[in-house]
Amino acid sequence: MKKLLLLGLILFAGANLAKAQSAEFKFEKEVHDFGKIKEGVVATYDFKFTNVGDEPLIITNVTAPCGCTVPKWTKEPVKKGETGIVTVSYNSAGRPMPFNKNVTITSNTKTPTKVLYIKGEVEPATKPAGK
Repeated sequence: MKKLLLLGLILFAGANLAKAQSAEFKFEKEVHDFGKIKEGVVATYDFKFTNVGDEPLIITNVTAPCGCTVPKWTKEPVKKGETGIVTVSYNSAGRPMPFNKNVTITSNTKTPTKVLYIKGEVEPATKPAGK
């Protein structure tokens, strides 16, 4: 009985230790609304995050659903308590309509995928008078 109790205690402690030692995102915000932008503008937003986990946070990839949305991100490991950025740019050229796009982050965090969102409305470019 003592061996069984000791084994249970060791497994419990090991599970809690493994859970405590991981990287984890804490974003300032996960959705950004550009509001109304003029057609032809490349709108950019920096999603800032802090690693609130215990291990260095490593982003391995960030993907977007189309070529109009381009992500860039902190390539170096982000240590505990430090900050990083995922920059998302939306090219509004030829897209006079509302938009709602996402970018998917793949990393070594407890939840290995994270989705961020951008949205807004592209107003048609005005044509010069007489044309």
